Amino acid sequence: MTSDTNGKIAVLAFSGGLDTSFCTAWLADRGYLVHTVFVNTGGHSAAQLAAMEERALACGAATHTGIDAREDLFNNHLKYLLFANARRGAGYPLCVSAERLCQARHVADYALRNSATAIAHGSTGAGNDQLRFDTVFRVMAAELELLTPVRQLGLSRELEVEFLAARGIPVDQKTTDYSVNEGMWGMTIGGQETHGSWESLPRHAWPAQEGSAAAESRECVLRFQNGIPVELDGVAMPPVDLIEQLNQLGGALGIGRGMHLGDTVLGIKGRIGYSAPAAHILIEAHRELEKLTLSAQQQFWKETLGNLYGRLVHESQALDPLCRDLEALLESSQAMVSGEVRLGFAQHRLEVLGSRSPHSLMALQPAAYGEQSRGWNGDEVAAYNKLHAMQQQLCHLQDAGSEKKRGGTQ
Repeated sequence: MTSDTNGKIAVLAFSGGLDTSFCTAWLADRGYLVHTVFVNTGGHSAAQLAAMEERALACGAATHTGIDAREDLFNNHLKYLLFANARRGAGYPLCVSAERLCQARHVADYALRNSATAIAHGSTGAGNDQLRFDTVFRVMAAELELLTPVRQLGLSRELEVEFLAARGIPVDQKTTDYSVNEGMWGMTIGGQETHGSWESLPRHAWPAQEGSAAAESRECVLRFQNGIPVELDGVAMPPVDLIEQLNQLGGALGIGRGMHLGDTVLGIKGRIGYSAPAAHILIEAHRELEKLTLSAQQQFWKETLGNLYGRLVHESQALDPLCRDLEALLESSQAMVSGEVRLGFAQHRLEVLGSRSPHSLMALQPAAYGEQSRGWNGDEVAAYNKLHAMQQQLCHLQDAGSEKKRGGTQ
């Protein structure tokens, strides 16, 4: 990184979209030497990455740096969301939360290593992303000036387009109409239709991912080792490659799409469209394998604490030490979660067809559900059932006695 004469050096978290394009040009106009950094968390081709660099330089960046963080994203963030089976509103698999955390971490580290005086992002003042970037930057790079041009100025997207057009920088009309965030764990789409609770996104708003209605249905087998996906249809591969393959496979059938309506950290309701094929497939398969290999108490408390972990990540509290404690629990819970899950794919539909594991609790149990037991006799289970009902019976008698006394005083 090189410095200019006035020493104002800004590192900008860059995505190539309208907001960060505006930020690049706006900061350059104000005398900052702008160094854009794109942290690749998946979902982009080599051609897209090259076009992103061209755009950054065209908008006035002094340099542009790309960082491939896909492996880091999985190892330090996504695997814990998978262990937790984390979703918001019982559907949305936190496509953006962990990716913003990972991106902000890498941008902050880059800024500190390269003697920046300021660090910047292009988030607006209404959503959750501003809080995610702000929090990480304030924790990891508190000594740097924090710049947020889009939030600070409160400009409409139309005014940002005009600002760039005046400098000869064209903007794709689709970028103006829809905001798309794409990564390894899924993509989110915001537009006019998501500002309310009734309208749905039109077909053209979704990126060209889904195949024809006649796309072929099929089955596949996923293998997990200690909760981590390691094999697809008998072919071993790293988790990042497996996730990218599942995104292609599920995306062609429109699997993992939905609309998420939830609460933002700032206390308002928000709504987005999302497409997360791999996340949807992996969470469903992983949960099924856990049903086979974990105890009832493990499942209950892991779901409870997994939801807490997902909420902390979503609400930009992932750097709190509590998350390290929860990650240790989640990691420990996966000791027996190894085996295979058989899945069926069809248009807009995923079915879990079966599971098997060398650690199956079902294979070890002394009775088959609905059949005779080898582990106890009729008298033993009758005695257990009597004790199981005892406290409820006593409470019922207590309530009946109180009701009788109340009736006698009238």
